[in-house]
Amino acid sequence: MNEVLIGPFRQLLTMRDLPLKGALNDSQLEVIEQGGLWIENGKVKAVGDFETLRSQAGDAVEVEVITGDKVCLPSFVDCHTHIAFGGNRANDFAMRNAGSSYLEIAQAGGGIWSTVKHTREATQEELKELTKRRAAYLLAQGITTVEVKSGYGLNKEEELKTLRAVKQANAELEMDLVPTCLAAHMKPKDFEGTAKEYLALMAADLFPVLKEEKLTERIDAFIEQTAFSAEDIQDYFKKAKELGFKITVHADQFSTSGSAVAVAFDAVSADHLEASTDAEIALLADSDVVAVALPAASLGIGCAFTPARRLLDAGASLAIATDWNPGSAPMGQLIASAGILATMEKLSNAEVLAAVTFRAAQALNLSDRGRLVEGQLADFVLYDTNNYQNITYLQGALQPSAVWKNGVAVRSNLK
Repeated sequence: MNEVLIGPFRQLLTMRDLPLKGALNDSQLEVIEQGGLWIENGKVKAVGDFETLRSQAGDAVEVEVITGDKVCLPSFVDCHTHIAFGGNRANDFAMRNAGSSYLEIAQAGGGIWSTVKHTREATQEELKELTKRRAAYLLAQGITTVEVKSGYGLNKEEELKTLRAVKQANAELEMDLVPTCLAAHMKPKDFEGTAKEYLALMAADLFPVLKEEKLTERIDAFIEQTAFSAEDIQDYFKKAKELGFKITVHADQFSTSGSAVAVAFDAVSADHLEASTDAEIALLADSDVVAVALPAASLGIGCAFTPARRLLDAGASLAIATDWNPGSAPMGQLIASAGILATMEKLSNAEVLAAVTFRAAQALNLSDRGRLVEGQLADFVLYDTNNYQNITYLQGALQPSAVWKNGVAVRSNLK
């Protein structure tokens, strides 16, 4: 048996008893002064006052004493990324800011197809190493669970190459990667048939291999005028559900219809939602679909933010993710982008922290992390500060001093 008691922390935020849906205020946060975590075999055994836990634990339990002012909270979950890619699209960003349209950028050799070409040129080993490097950057920010999409292969073998690279990267990292198949990112330029024919081919040829090799349990699709329509995607998602895959949707980024598909297929999440209107907000609020805001994409493209305030007030569940990708969201900074969204949408600290912990975990259909309560994974992060409010106040400038995964310190700069 492996047990350790860690503390005392100036503040320990548990996220205990907070609901999965709806608005939150900061008075609902459980903040334990001089708190401690009792960990057994990688999970939280008990949480509470450090000295009380110390007396209960006795001499048989190892004690790790934390000195100085430290804030402890659950480590973060980034529930939407595209970090398995090759190439660079800095020129896209420059052209977009100089006034070029999406079509003009694509005609100049940029856009998603540029990343597809570079990703296809990369070997599986190269993609694995690129994914590991970017994941390690996220881990240093206190993120211990990261969703990773394919979608820059856009044919059977290249999509498999990407997801195999993610699986290999996951085996070599001190964190959890959650793979998602986004073969329905766009109809590839080198496919001569229709959008429906492409989707039918992927469903028939790719889905069985994903199952056989256990490469993913999640199927995503970009429902948009420049990608696939709500009608196009019906048979694709039906086949995915028949095979037992969970559904997630790139929805309502520039036009609406995607969130309605997400609700109809009981998706775990609908991501983007910058174009969502009151009708889509009401649909999501009346469902169990997690609304995932991607503020870095709004910054990268220069468009409106996800209507996070209205979603929460309507009763929806809101998560926030980086959307780290080479085109629209290259920053890869979760707390920075979440802090900006909080300012623009007037989100409480409780709403922001819930959105990057247990609500983000819910968007990945994970119920074993995101809270520091009995039975949950001992995934947590420490900050050198005496006030948890500084985490969002400093908008990413305050970085963690230590990160624990499954009760083990995987990053530590403790003084």
